[in-house]
Amino acid sequence: MSAPELFGLLVAALGGTAVGLERQWSGHAEGPQARFGGIRTFTLLGGLAGLSGWLWTTGVTVPAAILLGGAVLIVAAAYLAASRQDVEGTTEVAALVVLAAGVLAGTGALQLASAVIAVEILLLVEKTRLHALVRRIDDAELLAGARFAVMALVILPLLPEGPFGPFGGIRPRALWALVLFFSGLSFAGHVMRRLLGPGRGYLISGLVGGLGSSTSVTLTFARSSRADASLARALAFGAVAANLMLYPRVLAATAVLNPALVPPLLPYLLPPALVAALVVAAGLRAPATPAAAEQSSPPNPLQLSQALQMAALFAVVIVVVTVARDTWGQAGVLTTAAVLGFTDVDALTLSMAREIAPVVSLQTAALAIAIGVLSNTTLKLGIALVIGAGAFRTIVAGALLAMGAAAVVPMV
Repeated sequence: MSAPELFGLLVAALGGTAVGLERQWSGHAEGPQARFGGIRTFTLLGGLAGLSGWLWTTGVTVPAAILLGGAVLIVAAAYLAASRQDVEGTTEVAALVVLAAGVLAGTGALQLASAVIAVEILLLVEKTRLHALVRRIDDAELLAGARFAVMALVILPLLPEGPFGPFGGIRPRALWALVLFFSGLSFAGHVMRRLLGPGRGYLISGLVGGLGSSTSVTLTFARSSRADASLARALAFGAVAANLMLYPRVLAATAVLNPALVPPLLPYLLPPALVAALVVAAGLRAPATPAAAEQSSPPNPLQLSQALQMAALFAVVIVVVTVARDTWGQAGVLTTAAVLGFTDVDALTLSMAREIAPVVSLQTAALAIAIGVLSNTTLKLGIALVIGAGAFRTIVAGALLAMGAAAVVPMV
């Protein structure tokens, strides 16, 4: 046996030791409700599995299969005995995973084996947190997850590639994939808000809400500032935080749609993002507002009707941008971008990254996205001035004006 092969057996045994240590520490290996194995048993199982994997690689397949099969039978017999009092099978399943990882280590797949053991231990030690997380999932979130799975695993493969129709055509599967991407971002923000829980303040809520829609957060917080003037300052920093998240959101979407567009786009988005970050940093140093703990969650972003509307909007925007490009050239593209910024920045990013950048130029597409984001900033400035009240109007309007000025400088 060579040194690398011996090291593989050692990794297999130590993987079993690590899992057995957790089982012993958590109390599952001792007492009246003890399962079948602790640190010693799991170490032996890991070493046995590693030996089976090594024997298999040397061509001694029958003894290898007998050893591994015997270990599996022992685990199965242990579960049958324990299940008469308790149907929980975590320890037995953990033993099977140790056997699988041990075989991998014995065959030389050390990195994969180590990763399997690491994930297994993480799942075991985070039992309390995982169970608490499951208990916090409500019916709407579970339904949203199921809908997203159907949208991704059932609807997406059934859609045709295309293209269909004039002006470059519509590609149903590509459009639906983009709907999944942007819906996934919104749902990620919803999940983050639930994980953070109450008491985190409007600033953190704004950061998370900005993953879905900075315009919606600005509008909601502006209305709240008019309803309760004592929260205006906290709401203002939350709205600026939501606007800060617009820039990494656009960059992330661009990186997925057209990575080559990110470098020319970055100089347009970085200055206003830095301005917003400075304002948010000032908000972090401000005293916390206790009343900021209670907030309502936004509507679930994965409703099928909303997804269909998003797909239809993307398709219309692509056609409009294509017509504007073919009719008026660069001027038409930039004008269309300015208008789209008032409606949907995601659709703007999609159309510029997919339709304009490959045909016209990366610089024109980057400038068009920057103009659209500036238009969106102008829209939210109007919301802050018209709907916001007190300190909210002052802070948000001032921040958005500064962000707009910073965005204009690279365009000049």
